[in-house]
This record gives sequence, structure tokens and C-alpha cells, in this order.
Amino acid sequence: MKSFYLTDAGKVRSHNEDSVIIVKNQNDDYLMAIADGMGGHSAGEVASSIAIGYLGKYFKETFLNMSKVDAVNWIRDSFSEINTLIFQHEKTHPESKGMGTTLVLAILTKDYLLFGNVGDSSGFVMKDDKLHKVTYDHTLVNLLVSAGELTKEEASVHPKKNVLMKALGAATSVEVDIFDCDMDITEILLSSDGLTNMLDKDQIEKVLLSDLDVEDKVIRLIQKANNRGGTDNISVAYLVRDEEGDE
Repeated sequence: MKSFYLTDAGKVRSHNEDSVIIVKNQNDDYLMAIADGMGGHSAGEVASSIAIGYLGKYFKETFLNMSKVDAVNWIRDSFSEINTLIFQHEKTHPESKGMGTTLVLAILTKDYLLFGNVGDSSGFVMKDDKLHKVTYDHTLVNLLVSAGELTKEEASVHPKKNVLMKALGAATSVEVDIFDCDMDITEILLSSDGLTNMLDKDQIEKVLLSDLDVEDKVIRLIQKANNRGGTDNISVAYLVRDEEGDE
């Protein structure tokens, strides 16, 4: 496996509220995750770092020899625990009231690939040189598109396109979307909306299909998002699976 992740404040924001991680456990299972925090007085940074800090530690300590069913429960429990930790932080830090974060993650083992998602950070897979979005954005405009009240084109330029319907820290209970993916994929990409608001799926795909190495593809994606305005923090986590039989 080859992997790389990077986060950038972008061209407009003075600080970065995104957090990102790729971690491998002793069984060579991989966890990838991106959290995009929100809230004033640096609270967004705290919320996203609570999510990613917890996941990295919890994965290494507890994610061992899990069946797919156990892994699904592990994802649900992780999102629920992070939600609780954010509320606990708010109680002891009143200035951070209203903080929250999106969270998208992927877990890859030799037997399965699972995604978990709350919010509008994105998970993609590459299959047969085509990039496919796995996750569903929990946004107001996506809800209106699903109801037939907006077209996808109208949604992309809607003034409220970034209004979230779900986030960690927004309600005492959280319902996480979990996706069980085909293992016949070659690459996994996670990103915050700072990338997907600047580049469409075809533009992202074009970079990933280029001859650049893994690190330079991630750097190029962030550069392109910044060149188009960089209106938000930009985070990318990228993993390329080895050919069968490779280390």
C-alpha cells in the first residue's frame, strides 16, 4: 500500500479547522479519516482534533481481527463516542458551545472495505480507472435535490449549499451512514468539502489518473483547489492498493 495525507488552510481562512489521519494497525488494516470542524474561537479545530485523535488511538488499541459485522459496530460506536466527547468538552469549555465536526472514514482490511460518514466530507473509490463517490453529503441542498426541489446544477451554486443537516456535536445521538464497498477497487480518496467545492469529480479523477506519484497527486489536488480560490480548508487522504502479491 502507498498512502499520503495533507491538509491546507486554503487562501481565505486564517486557520485550519480540518484534521486528517491515515493509520495502520499490527494486522495491516488501514484507517483513513478526515474531520472538518466548525464553531467560533478555534472550537472547530478542537472538535475535529477530538474526532481524529480518538479514532487513531482507538483503532490501534481495539481494531484487531474484526469481522465485517464487528467492524460496522466499531464504526457506529466510534462516531457515538466522539459525539459524546464533543458534548463533554462543551460542558467544561463554555466558549466552545456550538462546536461540531463532519467525519468521514474508511477502513480497509484484506477482507472488506467500509466507509462511515456524517456531514459533507467525501469518500471516493477508483475502480477500472473511474472515480466513484461512495458517501452521501448531509446537506440541505442534497435533501432538496433528493426531494426533486433542486437540480444538481442549481444545488452547486445555491447560497445555502454548505448548510449541514448532520454533524457530530449537533445532537445528543448521531446516525452514521455506513457503506460496504466492493473490494475490486484500486484507490481510496477522502476529502473535506474544501476540495469538492473547488473541483468536480472529473477534475479530481484526472489528477489521480496522471503519472504523478502518490504524494504529488495529493499536493496537486490541493494546489488546484487553491488556484480556483481556496475558499475553505482543504484536506485529502489518499491510498493506493498494491497489485496482488506485492508487499
